[in-house]
Amino acid sequence: MFWRGVLSIVVMVLTVWNTSGQANILNAKRPEDIGKKTEAQAKAGPDVPLEYGYVEDRDILWSKMVWEVIDLNERVNFPLYYPIDGTGGHTGRQSLYDVLVTNIKNGKIKDIYSDSYFSENRNFGELEATLSKVDTTDLGYEQVNAGEQVSEMYIDRRDLSSADIVEYHIKGMWYFDKRQGELKYRLLGIAPVAPDVNFMDEGIDDGSNLVELFWVWYPGARQVLHEAKAFNATSSGVPISFDHLLNARRFNAVIYKEENVYGDREIRDYIPDNAMFQLMEAQRIQEEIRNFEQDVWKNE
Repeated sequence: MFWRGVLSIVVMVLTVWNTSGQANILNAKRPEDIGKKTEAQAKAGPDVPLEYGYVEDRDILWSKMVWEVIDLNERVNFPLYYPIDGTGGHTGRQSLYDVLVTNIKNGKIKDIYSDSYFSENRNFGELEATLSKVDTTDLGYEQVNAGEQVSEMYIDRRDLSSADIVEYHIKGMWYFDKRQGELKYRLLGIAPVAPDVNFMDEGIDDGSNLVELFWVWYPGARQVLHEAKAFNATSSGVPISFDHLLNARRFNAVIYKEENVYGDREIRDYIPDNAMFQLMEAQRIQEEIRNFEQDVWKNE
């Protein structure tokens, strides 16, 4: 029985390995065949993300909601940031931001919100004021005053791109599943963060003008993020999906807020102007979460 379970796991891993890389690259007769699934891969069924298991509310012994920031300046987080050209280039890969925006535009990602509490739904049309700025030059205003139509050359348009994304904010819940007897994490939302497009070219670079562009309800975007591949530094021949990368927490993040009685105030609200103490407080919260599982078994 034990070996049957091990064999099943090995088969599943090999299947993922074979289907998640550059499909058919060694058997391709022409460059155009690279990336196309083989007949055997096509018969394997649809490529879907691993489903979350159902969790009964009464099986949750303890939980804590936390908000974290993923700094894209950290090397371990580069797979979420690059490539920044927006086209995917010869690799066909896109940054996480381009994946999100592209699929919001085409309607594959529908659950878009203005905040991390998912209280106000947004569509792409409502996001355009956040993602781009359109301004008219002085010569353009002269044309307006003269009753003429403004020429395109006198209209300045500034669109946010992947290169402008500074960090990501994520919201998730740590919980102890007493049925499984272990501490688990469930990602609920993610938001790209960039300088305010209306002021980003004014030379302000102190972090005070950073804004959350939009929040994506993560469970509703899993299929899209499963199909989009990030770079795997361990083996470039086996790219990892963004869904796997995020669910496996293959990134570095720092807690900036936890669910609390003070209206979910952020750490910087009660520890202002001291980055070191803010980081120490984030680490304290993280250790408190990690220690809960050990405390449960100590009390058994």
